[in-house]
Amino acid sequence: MKKRFCTLAFLFTITFVVGQNSVKGYVFEDLNKNGKKDKGEKALVGVAVSNGVEVVQTDQKGQYVLPLTGDNQIFVIKPSQYAVALDAYNLPQSYVTHKPNGSPKGTQYEGVAPTGQLPKEVNFGLILQRESDDFKAFVFGDPQPYSLEELDYFKKAVVDEVKNDKTGIAFGISLGDLVGDKLDLHTPYKKVMQEIGLPWYNVMGNHDMNYEAKEDIYSDETFEKNFGPTNYAFNYGKAHFIVLDDILYPHPVTGKGYLGGLRQDQIDFVKNNLKFVSKDKLVVVSFHIPLFIGGENHFDKVSRQQLLDLLKDHENVLLLSAHTHYQMHQFYTKEQGWSGVKPLHEYNVGTTSGDWYSGEFNEIGVPASTMRDGTPRGYATLVVKGNQYELDYKVSGKAEDYKMELFMPKVIGDKRANNYSVYANVFMGTERDVVEYRIDGGEWKKMKKVEDIDPAFYAAVQKFDLTDTLLTGRKPSHPMKSSHLWNAKLPFNIGLGEHSVEVRVQDMFGREHLQKQVYRIEKNK
Repeated sequence: MKKRFCTLAFLFTITFVVGQNSVKGYVFEDLNKNGKKDKGEKALVGVAVSNGVEVVQTDQKGQYVLPLTGDNQIFVIKPSQYAVALDAYNLPQSYVTHKPNGSPKGTQYEGVAPTGQLPKEVNFGLILQRESDDFKAFVFGDPQPYSLEELDYFKKAVVDEVKNDKTGIAFGISLGDLVGDKLDLHTPYKKVMQEIGLPWYNVMGNHDMNYEAKEDIYSDETFEKNFGPTNYAFNYGKAHFIVLDDILYPHPVTGKGYLGGLRQDQIDFVKNNLKFVSKDKLVVVSFHIPLFIGGENHFDKVSRQQLLDLLKDHENVLLLSAHTHYQMHQFYTKEQGWSGVKPLHEYNVGTTSGDWYSGEFNEIGVPASTMRDGTPRGYATLVVKGNQYELDYKVSGKAEDYKMELFMPKVIGDKRANNYSVYANVFMGTERDVVEYRIDGGEWKKMKKVEDIDPAFYAAVQKFDLTDTLLTGRKPSHPMKSSHLWNAKLPFNIGLGEHSVEVRVQDMFGREHLQKQVYRIEKNK
């Protein structure tokens, strides 16, 4: 604990007072990066600071004042063109924890030790940096290792790849389930992520919680100890990022398990924060559990609607979630309670753990981990251009242009073979994409979007049932219907020999992707 205190100590001058019900301090430009407000270092005006609920801006002297309770994360909301100092794990040190009595005792995993009184001033030093309005950020879904062995799979499959190919990436975000229930893996996870060498922001997931908590407000105590606030915000370029813990635990109705949702104090934070966010900015909200998952009653309806209502006046909004271990895009309209000027886009990101590290081992000694909808394990990139965005998905271990998987027979007969199809699983596919195919360079024809299980993934699962030789790895989960699958009939009466099938995708961002495969037609005997 002493080591952690020293890491944070640069943020403020240690002059203790007793009986506080408020906190004050300055935000300043830290020219020499020593964490102290030295002579000649200017105060910064109009920078937002929060206690986790209220949000205020610094005045003409660079000063802020906020009320205190007995449990606060006090943090500066990083403005564009400035950076905050990073700790040894590249985690932004933009906060000070105020828990005079510490976390509740008696939990399996340690929370925050008593912090005592705050200093007389909590000053935040910011470091000037050049930020382009066009930038990229990595987005990771659910690393979720349940053991050091699985953490090593994550390192080999994802971290070792991105740390050597991060050109043009400004920072990264992990969308929760950083570990799988074993919270003593938080520090090993941080050590692995440290190797990427980028500022990294973390979302809390349902597998990062203290399950002994009797109230939701205390379910994040170990996460706060290891990562800091679970609800916070920052700016980069012309984008404003909000991070939220959207897991209510214990379930507020049944008392068992959890429910997606937000407490009123979190809604108040979003409301107070957005008062200072220009309407012409891109607003990116990151959380763990998607707002909607089919027809499931998995999210608190009241707080979900409150969040949607708070965002409606911002024209450019993107929601990022994970949790499901498959990949999908959803566009919310009035039917879902959204009243913004255009549909609200939520991207449910495919996971870096894939299907929980299942499947046969590949050439680098890592399970294939293909997700239940046929999406291979990988990671996303958010591409921001001013207040607009694009999204991309990179399959780990594959070339950049591997954007879809084609499934089709290698050979068919020339008679009564009208029930063969080509399937295209377009990993980032949306309802707004145009997917076409052609045979032997002929005319492009549209493929049919279907909701079905991915046949390639189903074949991989069946292999475990049909083999008479024990396979490496753990049997994958049962397939589920994919939201990004297209198919078309394969012709069988176009002549014997080899024929080519090309699939072309025009995605929602105007990009084109191509994939080609061949099959043979042989004479029926």
